[in-house]
Amino acid sequence: MAGSLEILTAIRELTNTKQLDRTELHGLLFDGITAALAKKHGPTVQAEVDIDEDKGTIRIVRLRTVVADVTDAAREVSLEEARFADGEFEVGDVLEEPVDFAEFGRMAVLAAKQRIIQRVREGERTKIRDEFTSRVGDLLSGEVQQIERGKLVIMLNKFREAEAVIPYREQNHREHFHQGDPLRAVLKRVEETPKGPRLMLSRGDPMFVKALFKLEVPEIQQGIVEIRAAAREVGNRTKIAVFSRDDSVDPVGACVGLKGSRVQAVVNELGGERIDIVPWSADPERFAKLSLAPARVARVFSDAASKTIQAVVDEDQLSLAIGRNGQNVRLASELTEWKIELYSSREWMERGSEQQIFAPLPGEGDDAVNPLLSEIEGLEPATVAVLEEAGYRTLDDIIDLEREDFLRLAGIAPEEADRLMTIINELTEDGADAPSGGEAVSAAPVPEVPEAPQESEDRPGESGTDGSEGGAGDATSANDSTAVEESDAGTLPGKAGPRKGE
Repeated sequence: MAGSLEILTAIRELTNTKQLDRTELHGLLFDGITAALAKKHGPTVQAEVDIDEDKGTIRIVRLRTVVADVTDAAREVSLEEARFADGEFEVGDVLEEPVDFAEFGRMAVLAAKQRIIQRVREGERTKIRDEFTSRVGDLLSGEVQQIERGKLVIMLNKFREAEAVIPYREQNHREHFHQGDPLRAVLKRVEETPKGPRLMLSRGDPMFVKALFKLEVPEIQQGIVEIRAAAREVGNRTKIAVFSRDDSVDPVGACVGLKGSRVQAVVNELGGERIDIVPWSADPERFAKLSLAPARVARVFSDAASKTIQAVVDEDQLSLAIGRNGQNVRLASELTEWKIELYSSREWMERGSEQQIFAPLPGEGDDAVNPLLSEIEGLEPATVAVLEEAGYRTLDDIIDLEREDFLRLAGIAPEEADRLMTIINELTEDGADAPSGGEAVSAAPVPEVPEAPQESEDRPGESGTDGSEGGAGDATSANDSTAVEESDAGTLPGKAGPRKGE
């Protein structure tokens, strides 16, 4: 009786701490008791186990089949031996023998407890594996439990049994944590170790920035806005490229939030790290131009074979495009996955390219005057698909078409044809440029400086203008002046040649 009470008490403690249900408890007990019986009688032993938790008792009955000739003593009994217990036994009957825990002995009881504990641990490992394998990229919260040789051991708030660590290389080394400090980190991967699965967390990976934006921006949670690319230099600056599946939702504005509230929450979590938010584009030249924000790019040329972009900027934009120690162009190169070479307009003309730089810009002028149909505000994606199927891809392709021409296309209803004619009239009569895909926004902690007259009232993280014409390459930031001061314009004085983003 004492043995059964000991096991039941231990199991109840495990059940409370490991959150096992009643079915799991009984299964673990049965396996543990069977293991103890097998150790005494043999591996093929058979038994029935009846658990009465209210009384704190465990009834165990060993089962042996009556046979003429015994071949397995663990689960068989001879007819003669069975008839000692009951003279009416026949071959094929089952002999039920009650088993007392006292017969097991101390070692058998410990073996049963050990087997149960082992099963509990295996169950924990399976739960951790099932819970987190599909959650790579998710934001997890916890507190610092221990610091070992620079590695942070984290106790998660909702899954304390899981082993979670932030390796030294995955930390922001401008941050300093102590034991007991709360923190958030992104799940980067799940590693298998001899002790079970280990959760590898990170606060230095671009995934961490993506996870923070997902937390702050409902449109990202709903799948309307996506972060298509991210590049980061931990503790200094991050660039992200965003895309909207809904033409009515501005992806940059959604990530910035009202008065910069959303992006500022991310900046605060990153300890003041600067964040540039740019629209994503499938066109490498356009994407490279946007990624160099907050600098304004005059012209871009691409070489698909070498995946190289040559970007030309005005003299007053060169230092901003380069960034401190080449940081801006380096991040832009990582964001686009193309090598970017920067030239000032003077350097470009010295290379004998005066005519090219003053020619119409395919990455800017053509897009503004002759935008893609998918970039025209008000056109439904289904309508764009029908027009593209018929060979119409830009505004110029449809500008001379009549209402009857649209009605000849399968899938264009009269109402949609009328809307197309209205859009064409508005774009041609007003001379309105097509949407440029949004403006780039740069956000960073705002230093306290004396107030000075300003031509605009832009706030941190809000899109707006800075007195120049808005366009795909325009960058808006409350910290543009700060960015110029922090740039590395003096590192390449008077030197003609490209600035490369490695």
